[in-house]
Amino acid sequence: MNVPAILERSRSGNGGHVWIFFEAAIEASRARQLGTAILTKCLSKRHEIGFESYDRLFPNQDTMPKGGFGNLIALPLQGQSKLQGNSIFLDRQFIPYEDQWKFLSSVLKMTTDQVESTILDIEKSTGILPVKLSVLEEREPWKDVSDQEKRSSNIEGALPSTIKVIESNSFYVEKSGLPTTFMQKLMTIAAFQNPEFYKAQSMRLSTYGKPRIISCAENSPTYIILPRGCKEELIDLFNEHNITLIWEEQREKGKTIKINFIGELTELQKTAVNELIKHDNGVLSATTAFGKTVVASWMIVERKVNTLILVHRRHLMDQWKERLGSFLNITPNSIGTIGGGKEKRTGYIDIGVIQSLNVKGQIKDFIAEYGHIVVDECHHISAYSFEQVMKKAKAKYVLGLTATPVRKDGHHPIVMMQCGPIRFKVDAKKQALNRPFAHIVVPRYTSFTISTNKENLTIQEIYSQLVEDKARNDLIFDDILLALEAGRTPILLSERTNHVEYFEKRLKNFAKNVIVLRGGLGSKQRKEVYEKIANIPDNEERVLIATGRYIGEGFDDARLDTLFLALPISWKGTLQQYAGRLHRLHHSKNEVKIYDYVDKNVPVLEKMYHKRLKGYQMLGYNVGGKGEVGAIRPLF
Repeated sequence: MNVPAILERSRSGNGGHVWIFFEAAIEASRARQLGTAILTKCLSKRHEIGFESYDRLFPNQDTMPKGGFGNLIALPLQGQSKLQGNSIFLDRQFIPYEDQWKFLSSVLKMTTDQVESTILDIEKSTGILPVKLSVLEEREPWKDVSDQEKRSSNIEGALPSTIKVIESNSFYVEKSGLPTTFMQKLMTIAAFQNPEFYKAQSMRLSTYGKPRIISCAENSPTYIILPRGCKEELIDLFNEHNITLIWEEQREKGKTIKINFIGELTELQKTAVNELIKHDNGVLSATTAFGKTVVASWMIVERKVNTLILVHRRHLMDQWKERLGSFLNITPNSIGTIGGGKEKRTGYIDIGVIQSLNVKGQIKDFIAEYGHIVVDECHHISAYSFEQVMKKAKAKYVLGLTATPVRKDGHHPIVMMQCGPIRFKVDAKKQALNRPFAHIVVPRYTSFTISTNKENLTIQEIYSQLVEDKARNDLIFDDILLALEAGRTPILLSERTNHVEYFEKRLKNFAKNVIVLRGGLGSKQRKEVYEKIANIPDNEERVLIATGRYIGEGFDDARLDTLFLALPISWKGTLQQYAGRLHRLHHSKNEVKIYDYVDKNVPVLEKMYHKRLKGYQMLGYNVGGKGEVGAIRPLF
């Protein structure tokens, strides 16, 4: 590469730093691009360096974070360390230069032209950073690759004609005979650029603790280990280089079970299962109320092997147990459960709270005994402790279920790597057209303003003021009363517990049944609340008040037809979860409404509203009705 670089032994003596000097000051972003290009070239020669090396560049981000310089590196030639033989420059044999200052004065410096030509040369050969991009869009983001990755296919060194791959909980690719450039290509299959790093950098926040690249591959002495969801890319890579794969099947086929499906599939559900059954793994991406549970029940029967269903909350475990008893010719009592400190496992059809399967980093061994794993709300699998559970599973069949496959943090590629690609996706807008009721958003403009001169308030500080704003709360309260008078069945969602408690106290003397759902309820309390809801006649008024986190997933109440968003949100995935509470079919529904409180006087909150508008469009809602300032023209 002809880059004039020099080596310094670190102050501790346990590592080293490679320094590059420039003839003139250059932008940090350009210096980092040079460093990234050099690392990419080095990784193509020696994959053991690892993707974490990209986080060891200084400067450590393109822009200076607010409030300081961010992470810094100690300058060389530090007095005390130098006396101990550290913090000094070394030659290629790791011998210190006798006269450090004389050596330093002779070091070649890179010109701007040399920087540009080096970057260009590496970009043409390997690409600057040939790793997948993770984008926050509803399409197939796990398949997105950079242009650099597409053209980075040159392999240095002879390739074997055949390679052995063991398929178990992961893919184990034998390293014997593989050139290091090819091994690096294998590692890249299971890596992607971390949106959280770039988001923090663009906001001039510290990137500390946010790796630039997230890798789900492992490098053992004899194998490159890739997640189960990488099979298609793995095969494509070997085909591209005319290598024959020798497969060794080591997945768990499971114990045979004999049960019957007693439910009924809709035509769209039939289309979904016909696609899912073609593959050993994959994700069903479907809107709330599509019937993901009934689809999973059909798949369990069709697979005919013992099944473990993974959930992330205790009440979802109880709900699954009840539903399976409705769709399969078994009683709920014959279904095993693992969670809440209890383990009543059958080894045939079991439901486990995923946190109970990973106790202080120790994964339960029995996970590897199932032939079929079903992951409910699989978008949570990207959490490290959840991912470790999936890495333990050796099941031949894996099915992920979610309404929101794209995560706000951009870590959804991890989900696809552990559960497989999306095999069937339901279009939310088309689903809305098929429902027998209208979908309406009612914008309500508030007069809320921030009551402080403090600059740069955090969103949580703004929320605290919103919760206490009397005029805003009065507007929401009056709207709920009008909805009740109109015979509607409303639910109010807020992210703040004190906000929930406020409306509970205020509404209890105005509505016959006020039901509150929040985090912290035990299973017995939860069961009592659900029984209370079920026992209220359809012609009797009631209002639900809940924290969004609690009600967002796995809560079913077909009667709900009106949603009050008491605090603003922006992420379309959260909006989809909340709106989904209204989409269950009920004989009395002819329209569902979302009351959206638009805080137009606060720029950050108004911006959040415009993000919600895009979400409403995606969900098939019409924005109209009357705001505080009069009629609002429909936008879609």
